[in-house]
Amino acid sequence: MKSKIWLIFALVTTIFWGVWGAFIEITEQAGFPATLGYVVWSLTMIPPALFVLKLVDWEIEYDKRSILLGAAIGFLGAGGQLILFHGVSIGPAYIIFPIIALSPVITVLLSILILKEKTNATGWIGIVLALIAIPLLSYQPPDNTAVEGYWWLVLALGVFFAWGIQGFFMKFANETMSAESIFFYMALTGVLLSPIAIMMTDFSQDINWGFKGPYLAFLIQILNSIGALCLVFAYRYGKAIVVSPLTNAIAPVITIVISLVLYAVFPHTVTLIGMVVAIVATFLLAIVEESTEQVEEIDEKVDEVLAE
Repeated sequence: MKSKIWLIFALVTTIFWGVWGAFIEITEQAGFPATLGYVVWSLTMIPPALFVLKLVDWEIEYDKRSILLGAAIGFLGAGGQLILFHGVSIGPAYIIFPIIALSPVITVLLSILILKEKTNATGWIGIVLALIAIPLLSYQPPDNTAVEGYWWLVLALGVFFAWGIQGFFMKFANETMSAESIFFYMALTGVLLSPIAIMMTDFSQDINWGFKGPYLAFLIQILNSIGALCLVFAYRYGKAIVVSPLTNAIAPVITIVISLVLYAVFPHTVTLIGMVVAIVATFLLAIVEESTEQVEEIDEKVDEVLAE
């Protein structure tokens, strides 16, 4: 059970993010801008942060290294979200989202090169399938809108690297910091960037301040925040090369299934292929870690014997 605790947290993240993805557009379609949705999201990060901090008697690591790592994780995640808002406003979403969806590639590569993480053959197959599934699940049919320039591509690549590096730092920070402190800094940086989101908002348009505005947004965004909290704990107990592809591949599947049931929105063929690939990848990644840990324990014992 202990070896599978990472999987429990990872699955909670994917479920909450999957449900969040299915309902996130409701408030925007009702007239509540996505930028203000970011502000509401930053506020929903506060209750989970207070909850986990209370569990550890409000002990927050505030040494220089912890502050730098916590700020890096927070600003990379929240900053990437703000950049994405501008990117999709000037560029083609059907290209931007698949690019950003591949950010786990950065997390995996950095974790292999720097943290020396490894898995067995089954795990690698699952990781590769998950990385293939992610852009397929993010596929959007192209429209006929003419797009000028390439600034949107620069922004998309910026988010791609920001979120990929964030995943690596989240695992790296867990080596010396508590998950509770990491999430505290994520919540803090999210709130600190809220004024930028407010400045990005077009207040000349009609904004829905009723229930389907900020109030419903809070109920929906809290799912994102709880998912983010569980992700930090998934990184604490699991390997980044497995957690990152798994959570990013399976959450869109849940979103698509819920959308199909509630809105009768049938996914594109490319998306359906991505769903199948993601499900296979999830199964492989879910069963692989225990056997990998057993192999590593055997290797360690062999090394000890040889050293003697």
